[in-house]
Amino acid sequence: MTSLSDLVEVVIGVDTHVDTHTAAIIDAGTGGVLGQVQVAATPAGYAELVEFVDTHLRGEDEADIETDPCAATGGRAWAIEGTRSHGAGLTRHLQARGELVIEIDRPQRAKRRRGAKSDPIDAVRAAREALTREHLATPRSGGNRHALAILLSTRDSLVTEAGRAARQVFHLIITAPEPLRAKFAGKKLPAMITTAARLRTRPGQDIETTTTITILRDLARRAQDLTTQAAQYKKQIHHIVTSMRADLLDQPGIGPIVAARILCAWSHPGRIHSEAAFAMLAGVAPIPATSGRTTNRHRLNRHGDRQLNRALHVIVLTRLRHDPHTRAYAQRRTTQGRTHREITRCLKRYIARDIYRQLEHHNPTNTP
Repeated sequence: MTSLSDLVEVVIGVDTHVDTHTAAIIDAGTGGVLGQVQVAATPAGYAELVEFVDTHLRGEDEADIETDPCAATGGRAWAIEGTRSHGAGLTRHLQARGELVIEIDRPQRAKRRRGAKSDPIDAVRAAREALTREHLATPRSGGNRHALAILLSTRDSLVTEAGRAARQVFHLIITAPEPLRAKFAGKKLPAMITTAARLRTRPGQDIETTTTITILRDLARRAQDLTTQAAQYKKQIHHIVTSMRADLLDQPGIGPIVAARILCAWSHPGRIHSEAAFAMLAGVAPIPATSGRTTNRHRLNRHGDRQLNRALHVIVLTRLRHDPHTRAYAQRRTTQGRTHREITRCLKRYIARDIYRQLEHHNPTNTP
């Protein structure tokens, strides 16, 4: 890939925060700092930042150029931390202007501890990191993808809270007074939730029984409400996934939630440059673990997008239970001496490669 320094003359690194953004203009050829500024994280602040860069670039060329100053200097790129969090507003503002925006990860805390830490330093680091990268990451798209991300995050929160409320109901039933506990004898947790939601207090009951009934009813109804709301969000997710890539749902083991996680990580064609990059993003790329005479082993990859990795894991488990092709593959690999974990990792890598091809080329896939 062509180096970023060959495409542009300056890179603007931006360290983003809730209230302010700090930017540094870096010369793409030398890496030197040409200018720095801090602006408010508001539309007015974004405009001020762009004007600062435009003014600075005009100052670099004394000629009276009426065209875009970016064109006069050979182009510019923006390296922004947190393009889908604190930097989302600035990213949208720049993309609407047709600017080249590059997504930069925030520095790890361990690296920060080895040296000074400040917003200007982080802004300079973001720009220089963009200049040294072999492959540049563009921000994930908005629109349907961002809507999916919001729905997924909210639904996950609702499911977690519903599960917590249900577990509280279960533990309360275990310690409830015996006459009350008898109402739940022999029932599974869903039936316990339904029964608890219908409980009523009666005159003459002691304070312990009355309090337990009240809390059980409130927790059970909370669990039911959260579950209902999560189901509604799941329907919305299904609708968006169908409108975006209905072909994903035709694959074994891929439902609307799994498909949504895949689409949120992948975002749009061209963002992830290869199958290997997608496997690394998913945390399923093999990592060599050569040591001494051991030269053919690999260790577990714990990096990447863990939600995407989780989606691939769900696909593998589902196919191992219900897909005859996958079951035959697992049986064959077992006879070759592979463990269940090794087979699962192989399947996750295969499925990641297969899904990437489908997403990028719109071709149907085959199961292993």
